[in-house]
Amino acid sequence: MTPSLSDRLSTGIAGLDEILSGGLIPERSYMVRGRAGSGKTILSLHFLTAGLDAGETGLFINLEEDVSDLKANAESLGFDTDAIEFLDLSPSADVFTDDQSYEVFAPEEVEREPLTDAIVEGVTAVDPDRVVVDPLTQLRFLLSDDYQFRKQVVGFMRFLKAQNATVMFTVQDTDSLPTDDLEFITDGTIGLGSEEYGKTVEVPKFRGSSTQSGEHAYRVTDAGIEVYPALQPGDHTGEYDLEQISSGVPEVDELLDGGIERGTVSIVSGPTGVGKTTLSTQFMKEAAGRGERSVIYLFEETEETFLTRSRAVNIPVDEMIEKGALQVNEVEALERSPQEFARMVRDEVEDRGADIVMVDGIAGYRLTLRGADGMMLQQMHALGRYLKNMGVTGIFVDETRNITGEFQATVENISYLADNIIFLRHLEVQGEMRKALGVLKKRTSDFERTIREFQITRHGIKVGEPMSEMRGILSGTPEIVDDGRNRRGDDDRE
Repeated sequence: MTPSLSDRLSTGIAGLDEILSGGLIPERSYMVRGRAGSGKTILSLHFLTAGLDAGETGLFINLEEDVSDLKANAESLGFDTDAIEFLDLSPSADVFTDDQSYEVFAPEEVEREPLTDAIVEGVTAVDPDRVVVDPLTQLRFLLSDDYQFRKQVVGFMRFLKAQNATVMFTVQDTDSLPTDDLEFITDGTIGLGSEEYGKTVEVPKFRGSSTQSGEHAYRVTDAGIEVYPALQPGDHTGEYDLEQISSGVPEVDELLDGGIERGTVSIVSGPTGVGKTTLSTQFMKEAAGRGERSVIYLFEETEETFLTRSRAVNIPVDEMIEKGALQVNEVEALERSPQEFARMVRDEVEDRGADIVMVDGIAGYRLTLRGADGMMLQQMHALGRYLKNMGVTGIFVDETRNITGEFQATVENISYLADNIIFLRHLEVQGEMRKALGVLKKRTSDFERTIREFQITRHGIKVGEPMSEMRGILSGTPEIVDDGRNRRGDDDRE
């Protein structure tokens, strides 16, 4: 029978509890595996501190690091170690100055299991609810062979279970001494690893309950460890009406047959400098007038550049921010994992009620994966599906490579993820640079299949009539086929 979530013990890390479907199952043993420096000890301190907060007792058995150093490091991360009991079995300086082998106890009689006896004595004296052994693999060096090591470990874990304690022990993975042989004694395994795209955490084994599978992300901060579960879109739903969202520019709405629908994902694509961000922000400007809240994540430009440019084209970003209708977040892609970014989006949507989420742009977001090309579509799909499930309108900005020439809808081949694709193009007409706007895809309704001239002026966005006098617009070098029509719309230009 699976224990209820109310019976679970918190690890002290909210994201890890989420991965574990609520936390650890009491009175069981859990292995934390990882290489040196991965944060195993810090995770253990979170575990003990969470127990103290719940009125439980905790015992830390340290077999390697000096207890004074351990406490100093813990306190530097904000952990209060005063209420934690420590059983210090780390080697003293005398072990080396006296040229002795590293033995905590002399093995006069193997059957007495002297090392375990000392631990048993300490556990009995404290009677802890939670126990940490850091690192358990240190016992391997203190005993004569692998058989004795396994024997001591099995006996130790059985004893702790009989004391109704929940145990977390760390093991250090090395190429020469793998820890696979310890899997059989534990009820769950938490693996800490490192990939090109950042630190990862996974739970390959957890008896008695389901967990969130796959790779998740974590970060070691000045306050300990933060864990960011991989986004599971199916776990999130919201209620909303499939209504149209106006851009506030009549001609843009005409192209979109009234606007974009709430709870859909739109890609706005085009080459550099064509106006993708400005057009996308126009939807947010109109949303602010309806009392809705928008958030934009800037991966490819600074917040100040975005604000300055928006002010120059009559988008009142300062007023929107002051009223709480707009949140601008500048994101350093190489410092974030995709899971951490997804957590940021979830916080804005679930805690602060964002109605529109804009990612500017996809190429910058791709850097969060740091070379893991195969994950790009998977992560973008999860993010887009989550926004749709929650009834949030997503706008993803994608920069195409060609200024003119061969037409590209998107660079990252993510067009299948989009409900709507709006494209912008630079045009060269008789030696003059102009811009064009069109809609390539709209799943929820019909749309206008013409291409219109697009301008950004100091008064805002202007969109002209369909450019029916031109052919070859998507090539970037159109030809005028009817000289009798107004080619440039000079009367409308500012």
